[in-house]
Amino acid sequence: MEGESPEEYKAFAALHGAALSASEVPPLYWERLRHKLENEVFDAGEFFGIMQVEEVEEEEEENDDEEIEDELKKKPNPGNELCYKVIVTNENGLQAANPNSIFLIDHAWTYRVEHARQQLLHVPGLLHRMANLMGIDFHGEVADEGAIEQVLQEMWKYNQTYQLSQGTAEEKVPVWYIMDEFGSRIQHSDEPTFATAPLFYIPQQIAYTVLWPLRDLETGEEVTRDYAYGETDHLIRKCMLLPWAPADVLDVNCSTPEPSEDHYQAILNKNNEKLPVAINPPVYDKNKIFKVYTDLPQILNNLKHPRFEFTEDEGEADILYNFSHFKDYRKLSEERPHVMLNQFPCENLLTVKDCLASISRRVGGTEGPKWLPRTFNLHTELPQFISYFQQRERRGEDNHWICKPWNLARSLDTHITNNLNNIIRHRESSPKVVSKYIENPVLFHREDVGMVKFDIRYVVLLRSIKPLKLYAYDVFWLRFSNRAFSLDDLDDYEKHFTVMNYASGVTLKQVHYDEFIPLFEKQYPEYSWKTVQAEIFKAFAELFQAVSAKPAPFGICDYPSSRAVYAIDLMLKWDTTRDGKRTMQPQVLEVNFNPDCDRACKYHPTFFNDVFSTLFLDETNNCHVTYVV
Repeated sequence: MEGESPEEYKAFAALHGAALSASEVPPLYWERLRHKLENEVFDAGEFFGIMQVEEVEEEEEENDDEEIEDELKKKPNPGNELCYKVIVTNENGLQAANPNSIFLIDHAWTYRVEHARQQLLHVPGLLHRMANLMGIDFHGEVADEGAIEQVLQEMWKYNQTYQLSQGTAEEKVPVWYIMDEFGSRIQHSDEPTFATAPLFYIPQQIAYTVLWPLRDLETGEEVTRDYAYGETDHLIRKCMLLPWAPADVLDVNCSTPEPSEDHYQAILNKNNEKLPVAINPPVYDKNKIFKVYTDLPQILNNLKHPRFEFTEDEGEADILYNFSHFKDYRKLSEERPHVMLNQFPCENLLTVKDCLASISRRVGGTEGPKWLPRTFNLHTELPQFISYFQQRERRGEDNHWICKPWNLARSLDTHITNNLNNIIRHRESSPKVVSKYIENPVLFHREDVGMVKFDIRYVVLLRSIKPLKLYAYDVFWLRFSNRAFSLDDLDDYEKHFTVMNYASGVTLKQVHYDEFIPLFEKQYPEYSWKTVQAEIFKAFAELFQAVSAKPAPFGICDYPSSRAVYAIDLMLKWDTTRDGKRTMQPQVLEVNFNPDCDRACKYHPTFFNDVFSTLFLDETNNCHVTYVV
């Protein structure tokens, strides 16, 4: 095109080429796409039109999977009376080889899930537009709770997602968006005529969806896309398409055995971890003073034990205590086998949520142990999860679930729902597990609020794998919700979550462990904390026995120079024994690597002295630790 310099195109390709290639946008279109983005050219109206169609009830035939997918092609937006198609209206049709055959679709609504309700309530015109787009009856000017609830349920049929690759953990939380009326009315087909992909246009810091043809189209042909694009497995496609084509998958066995050894080998390869060679455990003089190299300010400021001194030279250190994950254990074991460090090879089997669920099945079989909420990996166990969900639904059992990313902390991108479509679509953002939400938690009475959820954090010290030596720090930490618990308002963070120390403008309720125990026993006189804690430690023992039961990479590696500190977050739930007695059952929520020990240091100045003495000196006298296993 006249007036467009090769330099401008080169700069565009350098900025956006990787994203366009990943989305398989043919380079043929890139130059015209740059022009349309820079000049905000929305010319889809010159080529396409939206057509309203009447739904015709087809005669019922045998309901096999192929016919369900055929029905899907015939029934856009099932459940809505109004149905739309997008068709090619340009009298010359559309040629895939024409470099101009790429189009921009605007986004009507971009948001993060946790803000959706508030935006529908407060952004002028948003609820009205979304209700119209989704075929929801809403004519009022005032935000109506019923209409908002319907939009929050229906939006999972319209949502698309992308993630920013740079920024803070908060900024990397997946963004969801709904395309404008044109984009949202493009229907599904297993044999699509077009492809779409989100593109973040960096110069304007704005996201669009780009649309391009997969073949030539004549006037009157329908514009369709594949809602399960890229998935070839027939059963997984059926599961992914459930929001638009409801179907039973009750015939799928919902048991989830532990994954194969290949699964763990693939994790090791992906993490680029190199396992150590076998070494003899080093023997040290009993009066030796250990040089410690660390990048953790909490240790630099709080470790005062006379047998440890700091060094800034990593090469002369006896102990490496690092914040970031260590990868090359082989080199360390070959060149400096005497150097101890604060992590174990393959410890991600504990600290990453999908792995934690997998290895725990060594204790509880395919259902998992009773101390871990029933958990499914949405990436590898989607059909089993949907079958389990539908079976519970059929039996009238509680079906609240919590979706969590595999590897994020602080409750980021974590969502509670009883909407199956919501969970299925969350699989398209970051990798996630879905765990049964604890619908009957043991609650704590807060005088200012009422009965609230709480969770407990224990710090555990792993001294060795063979023999297995695990200690728990005698002090535990408590976190409380700020609103009385009930199984509603699932997007009310202060009712359903306990992590308040990272949210701005939110009250952080603190109760010290030695205040908590008498209060707890007063509220639950039939349950002594000693008995409850014994059950908690029993769960910890079983967990670490499971993760050390197999050699690396199928379990944590038995490396004699490794030590580690983990934080285990847990809740208590009500359970009933076979003879009808109510019990408090610990529920492990997650295991954290290198936990934040700020509160520990603040209230217990000897914390790191105790930790280092237990892990590196094998001296536990006067160290405020309890031997677990």
